[in-house]
Amino acid sequence: MPWNNNDYPASFKNLEPDVRNKAIEIANALIEEGYDDGRAIPIAMSKAREFVHGDDVNRPEYEVISKSDQWIFKKVDGKKTIFKNDTKNDLLEKAKPYVNKQNGILRIYHEDGSHEDTLYD
Repeated sequence: MPWNNNDYPASFKNLEPDVRNKAIEIANALIEEGYDDGRAIPIAMSKAREFVHGDDVNRPEYEVISKSDQWIFKKVDGKKTIFKNDTKNDLLEKAKPYVNKQNGILRIYHEDGSHEDTLYD
């Protein structure tokens, strides 16, 4: 079943409307070509951002890390904390829309400091 503006993957939720619309279009085309959802969704998000914002290699990078029994969200190599929270999930609820609005990349780390995931690259 093709996606539309009322029914799309949850990972498209925090995308800007222009990027989300293009991502839906690209994802539907990829599914039609035989890609599975797990591959089509991240490819569509990346290509939609590139289409809407251009191929900008200077996108800001942010990270979610654990520090002193709290989770913090900051720019990579930045000194100032943008958001902080007691739980990682609550912090990610604030961080994801912020990173999308900035057309940035989000690096998420485990509590032990090891890399967990990279979003929006």
